[in-house]
Amino acid sequence: MSQSKTNIQNGSCPVYKKCGGCQLQNLSYPEQLQFKQRKVEKLLKGFGKTEPILGMKNPYHYRNKVQAAFRTDRNGKIYSGVYQSGTHRIVSIDSCQIEDRLADEIIVAVRKLLPSFHLTTYNEDTRKGFLRHVLVKRGFATNEVMLVLVTGTPVFPSKNNFVKAIRRQFPQITTVVQNINPYATNLVLGERQSVLYGKGYIEDVLCGCRFRISPKSFYQINPVQTEVLYGKAIEFAGLKGDETVLDAYCGIGTIGMIAARHGAGRVVGVELNGEAVRDAIQNAKANALKNIRFYKGDAGDFMQAVAEENEKIDVVMMDPPRAGSSEEFLDALMKLSPKTVVYVSCNPETLARDLQYLRQNSGYRVQKIQPVDMFPHTQHIECVVKLSIQ
Repeated sequence: MSQSKTNIQNGSCPVYKKCGGCQLQNLSYPEQLQFKQRKVEKLLKGFGKTEPILGMKNPYHYRNKVQAAFRTDRNGKIYSGVYQSGTHRIVSIDSCQIEDRLADEIIVAVRKLLPSFHLTTYNEDTRKGFLRHVLVKRGFATNEVMLVLVTGTPVFPSKNNFVKAIRRQFPQITTVVQNINPYATNLVLGERQSVLYGKGYIEDVLCGCRFRISPKSFYQINPVQTEVLYGKAIEFAGLKGDETVLDAYCGIGTIGMIAARHGAGRVVGVELNGEAVRDAIQNAKANALKNIRFYKGDAGDFMQAVAEENEKIDVVMMDPPRAGSSEEFLDALMKLSPKTVVYVSCNPETLARDLQYLRQNSGYRVQKIQPVDMFPHTQHIECVVKLSIQ
């Protein structure tokens, strides 16, 4: 399945039905916001009033992270694009109206360079070949660009010349990384990687804080709306300067560092991903924040231990994955019993489930519900919810 998207302007995408990434392309942007507002209100109506959703002024080309899969067809033509929703069939895409334009251009240029360097694409069936995926991350505030070449083998012929060739076309690229993933897996990135050019990471600025972003680091893909989302989270936390804040699922420390800079007395971040924790520590140093500490571990276990030692946490800020929180995490949260919980959710269905669990098993009640449109043209909805003990 191969069809390129070219010269797409603000309007309907010709392959959105094949791609499946932008499920709401058939609606105008105001209609999309209405759709999402109604969905959140329906799911969370039992918990309180839902504030009007906060949308984007310009809901296009907002993704600062773009990745593409590479394949070769029966005629030997190399193509790149995204997997059709729910399949491993690639829809060929040269430019996408929600992806960063520069990232799209870099991916196309990489594809065009492969034949001249006699580089093949990876075949999932035979598990042979070279290039599997290309990942581009861009710091919108810093204009730093990371190019990650995900390969099925560590052998990279003429790698220095390849890097020179792509940087000749795009001097904006500040670092190039080769990530090796030889396994039969749905994961894009493998465990091993080597820096071919630059520092091996980029930096970006969000809510006044500078962040270091590695190939495997989680970083919100829409920085414009992330500032809106995190601004609401900080507002809901009601920081006065003497609180101890726990940033659960802290990743590279984004929301915890913003809290540390914007009023928290002390912040503790907990994260299972060791690489993300290393980035978080570096981020805190780079921002000269002395009132934040990071720990590698399970946030639920951490809260249980803190509760057993009778240590006080005033605010818990939690931003779980789409699956939501586990009952074990919520039980630990209730045992710790902070006066305020700020729940940042990327899935209103699991948010409703978790809020119901807290209502049935604790004195926590919802005070505010604020949806934010982080991903225009898709069905995804972010919400910030403030809970406090009654």
